[in-house]
Amino acid sequence: MTDDSLLDRIQTDLTAAMKDRDADTLSTLRMLKSSLMEAKTRKPRDATLSRDEEIEVLQRYAKKRREAIEELKKVGRDDLVPREEREIQITSRYLPQPVGEDELRAVVREAIAASGATGPKDVGKVIGAVMGRVKGRADGALVSRIVKESLAG
Repeated sequence: MTDDSLLDRIQTDLTAAMKDRDADTLSTLRMLKSSLMEAKTRKPRDATLSRDEEIEVLQRYAKKRREAIEELKKVGRDDLVPREEREIQITSRYLPQPVGEDELRAVVREAIAASGATGPKDVGKVIGAVMGRVKGRADGALVSRIVKESLAG
């Protein structure tokens, strides 16, 4: 395991949260660590998770929190939303800086030009190219929306 693995950083921050008696952060960090350890157990015995794999695990965790927020709002449990938002905020500390929408639109334009995409039938090809370039730094739904807008107009 490398010194700067996300699991190592989370473990260090988990110890700090224990010392600070920060229950919310501690709870989230334990869940993140558990998610990473679970992903690691799916690999061969001595294998470690790559940085990209660690990021993917944390992104899935954050996505589940966003989905939970939508569900909580649908059933009128807005009182539980701040806790989920806090978990997303804590998880975001370990993820790469997200790509801004303007930068993402520029990447989409480049991908359309490079792939020769001309219309809605090419959406999948363009999304694939864009996600390859912004892996881990952009929400798939946002990429999809921007690509569809760009190819429609």
